[in-house]
Amino acid sequence: MSSSPPPHIPDRFREDKAAYALRGLGQPDIEAGVAAIRDTVRTLTLQPGVYRMVDARGDVLYVGKAKALKNRVTNYTQITRLPKRLQRMVAQTRSMTIVTTGTEAEALLLEAQLIKRYRPPYNVLLRDDKSFPYILVRKDHDFPRIQKHRGARKIAGRYFGPYASGGAVNRTLNAMQKLFLLRSCTDSFFANRSRPCLLYQIKRCSAPCVGRIDADGYAELVSDAEAFLSGKAGGVQAKLASQMQHASEAMDYELAAVFRDRLKALTFVQTYQAINGQGLEDADVFALAARGGAMCIQAFFIRGGQNCGSHSIFPVHTADVDEDEVLTSFLGQFYEEAPPPPVLVLDRSLVEEDLLAEALSVRADRKVRIESPRRGGKVKLIDQARRNAAEALERRQAESAGQAKLLRGLADLFDLPEPPDRIEIYDNSHIQGAHALGAMVVAGPEGFRKSQYRKFNIKNPETRTDDDFAMMREVFTRRFFRAQEEDPDREKGEWPDLVLIDGGKGQLSAACAILQEMGVDDVPLVGVAKGPFHGRDGREVFHLPDGREISLPVNDPVLFYIQRLRDEAHRFAIGAHRQKRSKAITTSSLDEVPGIGPARKKALLMHFGTARAVKDARLEDLRRAPGVSAKVAQMIYDYFHNS
Repeated sequence: MSSSPPPHIPDRFREDKAAYALRGLGQPDIEAGVAAIRDTVRTLTLQPGVYRMVDARGDVLYVGKAKALKNRVTNYTQITRLPKRLQRMVAQTRSMTIVTTGTEAEALLLEAQLIKRYRPPYNVLLRDDKSFPYILVRKDHDFPRIQKHRGARKIAGRYFGPYASGGAVNRTLNAMQKLFLLRSCTDSFFANRSRPCLLYQIKRCSAPCVGRIDADGYAELVSDAEAFLSGKAGGVQAKLASQMQHASEAMDYELAAVFRDRLKALTFVQTYQAINGQGLEDADVFALAARGGAMCIQAFFIRGGQNCGSHSIFPVHTADVDEDEVLTSFLGQFYEEAPPPPVLVLDRSLVEEDLLAEALSVRADRKVRIESPRRGGKVKLIDQARRNAAEALERRQAESAGQAKLLRGLADLFDLPEPPDRIEIYDNSHIQGAHALGAMVVAGPEGFRKSQYRKFNIKNPETRTDDDFAMMREVFTRRFFRAQEEDPDREKGEWPDLVLIDGGKGQLSAACAILQEMGVDDVPLVGVAKGPFHGRDGREVFHLPDGREISLPVNDPVLFYIQRLRDEAHRFAIGAHRQKRSKAITTSSLDEVPGIGPARKKALLMHFGTARAVKDARLEDLRRAPGVSAKVAQMIYDYFHNS
């Protein structure tokens, strides 16, 4: 069989080779990419499935799904018909991974799962990939607890939401405490109460921990709370009004006042959650706005006819991608973890709308309907979502323009070749050497990238934890050794364009020395130190590796921006240090004794009072402790006295 002639390479693609070389990617080989795809096509059938484009390093470039794999993948060999973005992808492709599925709907579900796992650079991605919060009424205790919940839904109980933000959940929980008096404390706190806590005193808890309400009465409160969160607020309101009336008629005015306050709380929640969602009980509403290559998707969450808030989401990698494709990909990823509601209301019809509805129905294990109304009350809701999306996108682009100006100012100030795309800021935190750690904060044109923040626990026994210079050396060694190991060609965008260090010449010198030892000489470093009056006048001194010191006027926007970056690193480092210190407080020397679990540790502490008393106890005293056998007592005694 004669080999196929090499494909024609469009002139517009040849122009991109210089751009690739500048980014350190080397010149792309489109012939090799097409050859790798053709080799894969020979093995494919017309089954549905998912394909992955993989580069020479084994990193996933793109994940796609197909109704007929052979037909879909063959399209990538037709270079002249591909958009510029996909031509780049083909040029980097060196192999493919194929997974067949039973149906196209299963392929759509698998595609969303793999996109979230690999986050390929040529797929549309959710920039804000966090999970949305829920309200959880737990069912793993005789007196259920109400709380905020994020993440996997593994705890037994009823989940209500999602809510658009933690603030929306907190406001609702705050009102729910006044309304239903359900406990919010942990089980251990609940078990160790001998008198009501402050929440009972301010009428935000019914104090089941000390028997101020029996199990049946508390169960009734839980039932009312669940009814309210399910959208049956009218019944709860009528019930409270009736109870207030009966208490008033019985001249129990104190009890009537309690019901009155609960009614006020109910009114507050209903007012906050009021939304014109005619005919919608459980639904999510989405509208997309596009401008200048950027896109925003506005989401409204409605549960039980109540407004659970709205959220603006800005997907990335959307340049040259059709709006229909962006919204379809977004919805697949959005519901990869969260269960979809019975109805999705969209501002447009999608080409693969039926397929998406089928896939989401499989995921939810019930029918999911997708609507794009053109008349009726839902159109007003769609129009509101469209306006919010357009306004949010306009605000973000205005902020981005301001951010771009600040980044250009940074480049001018520190003689960078171009505005930095990735800025890393480092800080250390400890108290007299205890619980020491380093912290790294990352920022870019879109703001802080919190998913890329990192903590560095100081592990090297040779590093003095009261020596900031030594700590900085360890942090930089670990950070850049890993960068050299995982991304030596700097293709993943994880190497910094600028590094800011919270400190003066000493910290900067330590960082420079480490990078020189590792052969890294092209990462700009700047030390950010307090001015001559220790920052009281708002000034900072910027130390550069060549010995120069730069200062800016106190009203310079670039100075404010650098201070904001430094303060965020400081906040993150202090928070991580406090978390580490709090965790250490809850540990004791008993944790190191072999054979001592949580229950036996608690019994020993309850009997002796402190871990020091257990350590100093005689063997006879240990044997008399409840739940401690002679063998265990001997083991404890030997550990503390023979080690």
